Amino acid sequence: MHIPQEKDVLDQLVAWGTAHSLIRAMILTSTRTRPEGPVDLLSDYDLILAVSDVKPFAFDTAWVCEYDQPMVRWSDQGTRYDLATYFRGVIYQNGVKIDYGIWPVEVLDRITSDSHLPDELDAGYRVLLDKEQRTVGWQLPSYRAYIPARPTRVEYEALVEEFWWGATYVAKSLWRDDLAFTKWMLDQDLKIVTLRRMLEWSIEMDHDWSVKPGVFGRGLKQLLPAEIWSEFASTYVPLESEATWEAFDRLIVLFRKVALSVGNRLGYPYPQHVDNQVSAYLQEIREMSLRDHNHNGL
Repeated sequence: MHIPQEKDVLDQLVAWGTAHSLIRAMILTSTRTRPEGPVDLLSDYDLILAVSDVKPFAFDTAWVCEYDQPMVRWSDQGTRYDLATYFRGVIYQNGVKIDYGIWPVEVLDRITSDSHLPDELDAGYRVLLDKEQRTVGWQLPSYRAYIPARPTRVEYEALVEEFWWGATYVAKSLWRDDLAFTKWMLDQDLKIVTLRRMLEWSIEMDHDWSVKPGVFGRGLKQLLPAEIWSEFASTYVPLESEATWEAFDRLIVLFRKVALSVGNRLGYPYPQHVDNQVSAYLQEIREMSLRDHNHNGL
């Protein structure tokens, strides 16, 4: 697979947009427009097409073949300024992935008159084509969108309680031997939803609240201290009951350590009473599980 260079991809797309009468502007966003990137060979092209008529783009798929032959596609839709917008994601046979955002051209005027850029643009954008100069009045991106804000004490305490709330489901489903749900709660809810946010707060304090963490834990390995990453990685285990209990124990130790550190650095007390009570509850369920295991001769 020979993946084209960025200049070649963008030149081809701009040539297509220039020739297409309905395409009035093309704006590149996301990773490829941010000063810090990071951009690699497989990075997406997030491309907004501002069009004078959305219907041919929303209800006809032939246009996505203008760049190259699609390998796989995915579609969605939404709204912006109460106007219908559409998403068409395409991975082409040459390895290029383009996420097309289809916007009515009127959205560009709404952005011009707004007091601030939408986060998608404030995170970084580059105007590739603007036939009517509708983007001339846009503010420059601050590149600050999607950077986690310093949490309040209430937000910090709520996240700690959210973790311990989710922990009870892991223990209960382990006792029930409901391993598929257990793994979802452990690997998705506790790690990627809850622990990830605590880890990101820790990362932000190390970088003066200036880092954009990737979605769903992207970039954590590069941003975390090696020791913390190693502890995090050790919580991923096969779909087996005893191994999952042990991984759960390691996850609790890691969350407690990071949450205590974050709380100390923010000047917030760690809700130790919640930890104590839920930890005792989890231990009781663990002992129930062991008794049942032994009673059944397993």
